[in-house]
Amino acid sequence: MKRFFDNQKHDHYDVIIIGGGISGAFVAYEAATRGLKVALFEKGDFGEATSAATSKLIHGGLRYLANLEFGLVRESLTERRVLENIAPNFVYPLPIIIPTYNNIKNSKVILTAGMLLYDLLSYDKSWTWDDSKKIPFHKTISKKKTKELAPIIPQKRLSGSSIFYDCQNINPERLTLNVIKSAIHWGAHVANYAKVDQLIVEDHTVKGVLVTDLHTSEKHRITADITVNGTGPWSDIVLNNTTNHQHSDHHIRRSEGIHIITKKMIKDHAITIITKKKRHIFLLPWRNHTIIGTTDKAYEGLPDKYRVSKKSLEELLEEINSSLGHEHHISTEDLLFVYGGMRPLVEKQTEGTYNSSRRYELCDNSKDGLNRLFTVEGGKYTTSRNLAENLIKMISKKLKRDLGKSITHESYLKDSAIKNMGNFIAELKKKYNSFSNKTIEYIGRNYGERSHQIFELAINNSSLADVLTPDGEILAEVSFVLKEEMAYKLSDVFFRRTGIGTLGYPGDENFKKVVDLCKIHFNWTKEKTQEEINEVMEKFVIPN
Repeated sequence: MKRFFDNQKHDHYDVIIIGGGISGAFVAYEAATRGLKVALFEKGDFGEATSAATSKLIHGGLRYLANLEFGLVRESLTERRVLENIAPNFVYPLPIIIPTYNNIKNSKVILTAGMLLYDLLSYDKSWTWDDSKKIPFHKTISKKKTKELAPIIPQKRLSGSSIFYDCQNINPERLTLNVIKSAIHWGAHVANYAKVDQLIVEDHTVKGVLVTDLHTSEKHRITADITVNGTGPWSDIVLNNTTNHQHSDHHIRRSEGIHIITKKMIKDHAITIITKKKRHIFLLPWRNHTIIGTTDKAYEGLPDKYRVSKKSLEELLEEINSSLGHEHHISTEDLLFVYGGMRPLVEKQTEGTYNSSRRYELCDNSKDGLNRLFTVEGGKYTTSRNLAENLIKMISKKLKRDLGKSITHESYLKDSAIKNMGNFIAELKKKYNSFSNKTIEYIGRNYGERSHQIFELAINNSSLADVLTPDGEILAEVSFVLKEEMAYKLSDVFFRRTGIGTLGYPGDENFKKVVDLCKIHFNWTKEKTQEEINEVMEKFVIPN
């Protein structure tokens, strides 16, 4: 991967995209496959903010049926299958238990009706390229079987449960990166740590952006026929940062969502618990640990200042504990890692955010006096590819150019052209039998076709075979991402290119091994190294 400023060939592009989360990444990929000259700028790291703060699910949105959002559910279910196909090493079917109770709202009858409709809307869920990705129909199980599979759920008036399937995205940060890589493969020029300071506006038309390379502090003027604001919770801020224009009446509502990671508390099924506040909270199996979340409440502060607060964490723990039996209560001492972020919502201010739609909106800002600017608002991870496809249709009309049909739904992402994941992992185990099954499975799933390079690094340098996490991550991953994947900060390495930091602090010895590799690679001074360490250590702190 080469960064925009190291590979700049043009000052003018067909499309400039601001924001390197999953929406911006897919827009860049979609645009590049249509033959457009594309530049993408992200002020932090790719997939760093909203795209990293998910429940790690690719889902159809079962609860959106209650809002009668059948179109959104159908779109989500279709795109769930597409992502299973084009990103087979990242997206896997996940069984989810929803308990039923002897009351009207959470009864078997109502849940079964919803499940039947969900099955009907996902009629094509078995049309997967890899047979192991086929999703079965839901099933209803007894109270006894429910207790056996999920002893943690509340038992009072329990009548049984339904088991249905959605999908788990095992590594959202690396999936976002693979979409970025796919865009690069088709000719897009991208840069992280590139801050768009202003939109360039002339005669009510956006002509491009003024952008600062945060590595060098150099400023650049890059023009384009179309500019896309894909910055999520920052989108209204970007709209205000224009030349000769002040946009004043556009406001994005921001919803905070946080998650906690604990030791393993459940089996291989995810569990949905309806809390006393009548919200759904997931307990999700992940890397032999448990993710619990999410919250969903309005966030009123500046997005750049967002941090998980002690108050937000306490509210989540209180809500979980009030819904579980006393023997399953969770304290801050049980927490290994806490993460959070903001979601952009598209509706006008209401009493709360939990029932807000997760649909996206594609806004042509010409109605606001900013012609040739499009803003992406709302949405969710699952529908990001289709969002991009629909946006390119709008761009095609604006440019009055026939850009052809989308191919992104029928093409593997870069490094993910794996027809059968079971066979792929089996072949890795046979070829690299000196490594543990855990290591092979982790690397195979998270790095796909690039796994071979990581294993070869470890074979050629035995110190790089050191295991750093309970599920088998090795030091060779760090060496690989530093050389190949546009990682520039210690936090990039710990939290987005690898998963070494995402289960919590990996221990002094392993932490030092990663720091030492980065220090040597970047030739950091003692002061710079300490600055990077301080930034990462801050993320390991549990608000208490």
